[in-house]
Amino acid sequence: MNIWSDKRVVLTLDAGGTNFVFSAIKSGEEIVEPICKPANADNLEVCLQTIIDGFREVLNVLQEKPVAISFAFPGPADYKNGIIGDLPNLPAFKGGVALGPMLEEYFNIPVFINNDGDLFAYGEALGGVLPEINKRLKAENSAKQYRNLIGVTLGTGFGGGLVHNDELFIGDNSIAAEVWLTSSRLFPERFAEEGISTRAIQRVFLENAIGQYPDYLMPKDIHDIALNKNQSDQKAALLAFEQFGKCLGDSLANLFTITDGIAVIGGGLTGAYQLYMPAALKEMNGKCHKANGEALPRLVQKVYNIDNENEFLEFAKDRSKEIKIPGTDKTIKYDPIPKLAVCSSKLGASRAIGLGAYAFALKNLPE
Repeated sequence: MNIWSDKRVVLTLDAGGTNFVFSAIKSGEEIVEPICKPANADNLEVCLQTIIDGFREVLNVLQEKPVAISFAFPGPADYKNGIIGDLPNLPAFKGGVALGPMLEEYFNIPVFINNDGDLFAYGEALGGVLPEINKRLKAENSAKQYRNLIGVTLGTGFGGGLVHNDELFIGDNSIAAEVWLTSSRLFPERFAEEGISTRAIQRVFLENAIGQYPDYLMPKDIHDIALNKNQSDQKAALLAFEQFGKCLGDSLANLFTITDGIAVIGGGLTGAYQLYMPAALKEMNGKCHKANGEALPRLVQKVYNIDNENEFLEFAKDRSKEIKIPGTDKTIKYDPIPKLAVCSSKLGASRAIGLGAYAFALKNLPE
């Protein structure tokens, strides 16, 4: 499926707890000016009417008839049946609301709803980092091509999605890849999001800072302190991002052992990539220990940060060699070093989610 050449139009929605942003995509590109409306997240009747009005306003400016509606919601739900359940930032849907079926009745076209982390990964797999990496590997004369992708989003929470061979892995209950609930070996008593989120950076900084700061100090403020050598709390800020990176590296290492694919990072905290990625890479490429104390590599694969051009060239380098096939005079190529890569999103989370929503609709509609 080539999302860039498909001429079908799909209505989309970026649904957050504060605002809903409505749009339409054709051939992988937005074709209308997005329409933003308040979410009214605590009033179901108003919220549902807002969603209907938003899509109707997009329809009014479209020149073509859309084939589907496809969008993301933040959190677990019965997405296969279009039912939104209990979401902390959208309390109006508490108890379960058949949003997809309602919209199908109203607009008389298919409706697809998915988790935002899933659609972020799907957009990056079909129209973002995965095709770009494979294209660059080919340009470097590498025979290696990648088909698996982990997408994680870093911000208020820790979200994720998995894609295998252009197929989004959703799970039997529509809640695969709820990475925020995985465990942490750094803090075994906590789930992963407690170490990989805005509040994690805030907590570690405030616990170690000398000065007095408000509880609502944002990661951007802490980022600025970390880069300022004249700031008395630079060390506390650097520690906050280092610990964040360790926790992220731990979670990514666990995901790598299961998926063996490329990882792409998106969300509001990617702007601090240079502060937490060294610690994340150190964790992924570090050691773990057997009961007898013997040290082993944390991962079978070596992980490269391919946002760094020199690391990308190392990642792309062909280290394969010819080995003999026993009992014959023939040889076969063998690469003894399995490699994986991690990088930041170049599309941005919102655009990747939109592309993912568009691609998911096209994938599930008849040609």
